[in-house]
Amino acid sequence: MASEKIDGFTLEQRHGKARVRLGRVWRSQSGRHIFVEWTVSISLLSNCLAAYVRDDNSDIVATDSMKNTVYAKAKECAQQLSMEEFAIKLAKHFTSFYQQVTTAIVTIEEKPWERAYIDGQPHDHGFKRGSETHTTEVIVEKSGALQVTSGIQGLALLKTTRAGFEGFIRDKYTALADTRERIVATEVTASWRYPFESLSGIPLQPLYFTEKYLDVKKVLAETFFGPPRGGVYSPSVQSTLYQMAKTVLNRFPDISSIQLKMPNLHFLPVNISSKDNPAIVKFDDDVYLPTSEPHGSIEATVSRIRAKM
Repeated sequence: MASEKIDGFTLEQRHGKARVRLGRVWRSQSGRHIFVEWTVSISLLSNCLAAYVRDDNSDIVATDSMKNTVYAKAKECAQQLSMEEFAIKLAKHFTSFYQQVTTAIVTIEEKPWERAYIDGQPHDHGFKRGSETHTTEVIVEKSGALQVTSGIQGLALLKTTRAGFEGFIRDKYTALADTRERIVATEVTASWRYPFESLSGIPLQPLYFTEKYLDVKKVLAETFFGPPRGGVYSPSVQSTLYQMAKTVLNRFPDISSIQLKMPNLHFLPVNISSKDNPAIVKFDDDVYLPTSEPHGSIEATVSRIRAKM
């Protein structure tokens, strides 16, 4: 936040426009359409102290103007672009167009519309909703300094075997038994940081960020599951999380750090008995009760160690 000292106090402030919903269609001469739906939020750090202490709004960028700018800039984008590129375009505009603005923070969430297929053929203008949400946060300063973070929300993953949990701390509150056979399920929230530190360092490759998002999502899922025949054993969600993060950093040198949040969504063995029937349902690694609450909460950030100069 922008910080000012006034009347013996420190005032930290920012303002912006949240949840501006945008749909954009690009139409090619061949008849093939591309569609995206983005929810854009803007936050500006600016020199508008007078609005807080002197009832003077002359340095405020109206949030309605921010909303209109989203649609105007989308109209200017004649060619398809990634939402990270669009966020950079917006943030760069706010820091260059308005003298008062020192930093612009733009976050975007993308609804997962995917091209529909009919009889195995891609439809020219038909789309269906997927499941995961692509996210980004871009910070641009007036100096040209840049931070780009991309991410994914709602990546639901599950495997029915090759997972266990044993050897953990036992005390008077412990009721959980050791196991080497369980379902492991999670809904991954991931965010990764790119190393670009200025606007001049942004790759020129078209749709670079979109392709990287798809590649990272693929690597996260493949590492979780392991090979198609036999999979890979998971001794804990923590171990699987680290392997997923490490694989992303090893595979993509242009990612400097990654944070993963992986709740442990429990599938509880079902055993049902009564006084007259001790085995109405006897669990044999087959019947489970899916639960979402309470759940384990596991998260970690893995970053590259920068070499000292």
